[in-house]
Amino acid sequence: MTGRFGPVAIRKQLSMARLTQADLVDLNKTFEQRTPAELLSWCFEMFGSRVAALTSMQKSGNVVCHMLKTLELPVKVLFVDTGVLFAETLETRDRLIAEYGLDIQTLKPRRTMEQQTSEFGVLYLTPEGQQQCCTMRKNEPLLDVSGDFDCLVGSLRRSDGGKRAQCPILAVDPPMNCLRVNPLVNLGDKELQDYIVENAVIINPLHEQGFSTVGCNRCTTPVLPAEPKRAGRWRHLGPWAVYCGINPTDLDPSGSPAVEFSQDLVDRILDRETDFMI
Repeated sequence: MTGRFGPVAIRKQLSMARLTQADLVDLNKTFEQRTPAELLSWCFEMFGSRVAALTSMQKSGNVVCHMLKTLELPVKVLFVDTGVLFAETLETRDRLIAEYGLDIQTLKPRRTMEQQTSEFGVLYLTPEGQQQCCTMRKNEPLLDVSGDFDCLVGSLRRSDGGKRAQCPILAVDPPMNCLRVNPLVNLGDKELQDYIVENAVIINPLHEQGFSTVGCNRCTTPVLPAEPKRAGRWRHLGPWAVYCGINPTDLDPSGSPAVEFSQDLVDRILDRETDFMI
């Protein structure tokens, strides 16, 4: 049999291939010249219903949500409700649904905080416990939907500093077996704020109350004007805990990890053709 459903087509459909971070070097260089809107459009054109955006209801993530609305891209938005978020954060989510018409899927941990504390104690009082707590309340809910998406759109920016100063636009995420895309990496603080003001972007009210970043109510505090942006995250643990781990490039931006996609998808991402003839 030949044609659309012939052996070549079936073999191509079933063939799998690895996509490594090294494979993305040239494409990342090319994408440095793309605007956030162009990158978002590429994500939808490439992945269709297999792409979702992530937001924790902070400024950058809400800018991405506004861009999705403006571009009229029917992209699902994933939001992890850890069960211990500020009321303002949940209210911001509800406003994005009501006013932007976004399809926001709220992900939740397998245990309530009460169940977790009863079983493991108060984890977030030590650096090791904080990592375990973030894993259970933030990372596991996302991993539970890992088979649903090939691409996740984030909102990391290099101007955030720290490990994010070298954040690539495209990064493979082995635990989720997906491609992470950060369309705002080149957006500076002033550009971000200008976009928010000019477009009246819905913002978490906590940002106006001294919170430069927003996380769980147990581990997030306001920051002083002279402090680093992330000084309010896990302040009680000192300098050891700076990231929760939900963004893989925060943990290990180096090396060449890999994910596994269909050969056809890898070829389309890298804009190349594969000869399946023997």
